[in-house]
Amino acid sequence: MGRGKLRIYLGAAPGVGKTYAMLSEAHRRVERGTDCAVACVEHYDRPRTEAVLHGLEQIPRKDLTHQGAVVAEMDVDAVLERRPAVALVDELAHTNAPGARNAKRWQDVEELLAAGIDVISTVNIQHLESLGDVVESITGVRQRETVPDEVVRRADQIELVDMSPQALRRRMAHGNIYKPDKVDAALSNYFRPGNLTALRELALLWTADRVDEYLQQYRGEHNIRTTWQARERIIVGLTGGPEGRTLIRRAARMAAKGSGSEILAVYIARSDGLTSASPKELAVQRTLVEDLGGSFHHVIGDDVPSALLEFARGVNATQIVLGSSRRKTWQYVFGPGVGATVARDSGPDLDVHIVTHEEVARGRGLPGARGARLGRSRIIWGWVTGVAGPALLALLLTHIDADPGLANDMLLFLSLTVASALLGGLAPSLASAAFGSLLLNWFFAPPLYRFTIADPRNIVAIAVFFGVAVSVASVVDLAARRTHQAARLRAESEVLSFLAGSVLRGETALDALLERVRETFSMESVALLERESDVEPWTRAGSVGRRPVARPEDADVDMPVGDHMALALSGRVLPAEDRRVLGAFAAQAAVVLDRQRLVGEAEEARKLAEGNKIRTSLLAAVSHDLRTPLAGIKAAVSSLRSDDVEWSEEDRAELLEGIEAGADRLDHLVGNLLDMSRLQTGTVTPLIRAIDLDEVVPMALGGVPDGSAELDIPESLPMVEVDKGLLERAVANVVENAVKYSPDAAPVLVSASAMADRVELRVVDRGTGVPDEAKDRIFAPFQRHGDAPRGAGVGLGLAVARGFVEAMGGTITAEDTPGGGLTMVLTLKAAAAPAATVPQVPPLEKAGPS
Repeated sequence: MGRGKLRIYLGAAPGVGKTYAMLSEAHRRVERGTDCAVACVEHYDRPRTEAVLHGLEQIPRKDLTHQGAVVAEMDVDAVLERRPAVALVDELAHTNAPGARNAKRWQDVEELLAAGIDVISTVNIQHLESLGDVVESITGVRQRETVPDEVVRRADQIELVDMSPQALRRRMAHGNIYKPDKVDAALSNYFRPGNLTALRELALLWTADRVDEYLQQYRGEHNIRTTWQARERIIVGLTGGPEGRTLIRRAARMAAKGSGSEILAVYIARSDGLTSASPKELAVQRTLVEDLGGSFHHVIGDDVPSALLEFARGVNATQIVLGSSRRKTWQYVFGPGVGATVARDSGPDLDVHIVTHEEVARGRGLPGARGARLGRSRIIWGWVTGVAGPALLALLLTHIDADPGLANDMLLFLSLTVASALLGGLAPSLASAAFGSLLLNWFFAPPLYRFTIADPRNIVAIAVFFGVAVSVASVVDLAARRTHQAARLRAESEVLSFLAGSVLRGETALDALLERVRETFSMESVALLERESDVEPWTRAGSVGRRPVARPEDADVDMPVGDHMALALSGRVLPAEDRRVLGAFAAQAAVVLDRQRLVGEAEEARKLAEGNKIRTSLLAAVSHDLRTPLAGIKAAVSSLRSDDVEWSEEDRAELLEGIEAGADRLDHLVGNLLDMSRLQTGTVTPLIRAIDLDEVVPMALGGVPDGSAELDIPESLPMVEVDKGLLERAVANVVENAVKYSPDAAPVLVSASAMADRVELRVVDRGTGVPDEAKDRIFAPFQRHGDAPRGAGVGLGLAVARGFVEAMGGTITAEDTPGGGLTMVLTLKAAAAPAATVPQVPPLEKAGPS
């Protein structure tokens, strides 16, 4: 039995018509004879949705009781028993009621697909798990029901149901989505034009990415190498030189001109040793391209133009950005250069941009990585110059009328020998010297065309020529190799210096270090392996690249680090001289791994210590601060229940007042403890909206005695972007703390003022104040400054206030009050423009199409 196919209708917001489109598709399939059944569809009493639902078989749902209410959920067992060819399941992100077969509806759909049933479903873009934070920042509404992105990406077909924001708002205004009493609130809150436009863009971009995945898969399956210019992709060719930053910024400006453009920076490394680029410069360029929204790629290829074009066509790129050559004029004798070659071979489907920069024609410098090994192309040219060159020269000299003389002939042959030494090293130059001596003997030393010499002076001349040629070739070859060795040592020292710098800076990213190893040695993958003992299997502590090995024996290069750790590289075999640098990398990888684990253990220890501290403080608080009001309540209740004493009405009222005060005090203490727990676990999720301070601050003063606080909130003050409930609780805690320490004759002043794009709320008391060294400590949990009595609270008020204010994007600090006392300053973000406070829209995730 094969797996069923999943088709999803994706929408930008409720009401765009996803459910309607799904039901219309079902009608079309039924007309073609397909067995379709409605497993679960929400119509929300919308006439058009109910009308299109008629004529389709509906599988009865299963009733579940939750919190006293009956909830109808999809009956998975009934659907599996009915076994239609196609099942219609609305709202893929829906959370099932307790007691259902699965917690989420998408899990129900997975069961249907596994049973071979095709499913058609719907989902809104705001319900994708990865976009939850983005949608909340746009709309201010946190989506409680989400579906993993991978579930939607695995769908066999995704169809976007699109509608302009204006059309969707008209549909809302006509009552086709919500009931009339909820339309105004929805239009002024969630369904604002800006919100809908942003959600629509998210849906279009997400769908475009999915289409791009299909396109890449199709091109790979059909081995299509030509570029299809469906989307602008800009390749930036990097050499590791300083001009790379200019190229990346130029490509970013080009990408900014077209929406949806991508930047892919690629560095082509040869496979013959340490890469010729500066690791430090490559790291800077990698960071730059990632900061600009692009991606960095490391590719191995001996033929740089071919590798670059192959990469560009593999990712369906449309443009390539290269820098003008840094080579000097005379270096063009070795070839036209990468830029000219790429432009020549790119074809009509790839645009190549050559960008000028400050490093043009300043020279490439020494090849800092290839060491004493000459490239294959240089060796070939050395042999061509050393063997074919003398033959062509002899042919030319024998066909000219003028006779330059044997001495001049020898100098010409000697120049070719020196050239072959410069290009190909010692072996081609020795061959050139021997071959040139034979040609001089045969063509230019009498008797001609015989390997004999009549004049003894010519014997000496040819012998001197051979000796000088060999000597010059040896010296030239030795100098070239020493130059390359010096360049290699320079490259090694630069790598080791960069590595030492990372140690001193305390960098602890293991993956970043392994990626540096892969780039430095032009490898396909690098893995750090470890095991507990000699008999235990190897495990990967970290890896980068494609198909990292699982054992050192499977690697092309392995570098042991101690007895039970090894750095394993795959891609090619490294020469012996590269292992010295590799050993330094391996040692640093082991140090970074140990440091990561120590940091993790230290963090766990810190959390345990903090938890122990909080538990100890909580026990101390429970032992006194919570028991004191409980004891007062119990004493008052026991007194009221006593039959031995006849209480007057005044006494009874006083005892009841004491019970009420103790209960309020307990409620306040327990509330602070619960708020601190929420802050410690990170579950505080503020709902930010524009609020007037005079709507919040007066309500926050309800817990302090009358006359103990004065308000000064100007009417012209701008609105603030806050969560009303959290701000009220934070201000209440700060004011109550100020009243507690302020003299009775000096009421606390609560004032506000606007400064640029922020609003400051100041709570001023005239108490004893707090020393500078303790101003930050008073915001720590379970801290009470000075001689505060044991019954004054558990020391959580200011900690909770700071946590709430920072959760809303504000700050709270303590300052000295001029003349004595303490001033608490709450800095809040001012709203861009006044906005009316609107009621919360009903649950949007339950909305469907009209």
